[in-house]
Amino acid sequence: MSKTSTIRARIEPDLKGKAEYIFKELGLTTTQAITLFYKQVELKKGLPFDIAIPNKTTRKTFSDTDAGRDIVICKDTDDMFNKLGI
Repeated sequence: MSKTSTIRARIEPDLKGKAEYIFKELGLTTTQAITLFYKQVELKKGLPFDIAIPNKTTRKTFSDTDAGRDIVICKDTDDMFNKLGI
């Protein structure tokens, strides 16, 4: 099948650069990555990942984290599990 359709989108340069770096690490061009995404949308008949509206607790956590509040810093996984009481 010949490729004759064009997709144009505006995107933040930093996001574009980071995503394209990952595509390159995976051995994909941007066109291949977009095609892969579209194929998955077609196969799943929807987005190939879950999308959800954050609940009140999650929104508060995002807000607190963005503001630098209630952040727990751990040295390693053992420290994290210890602080979680696990």
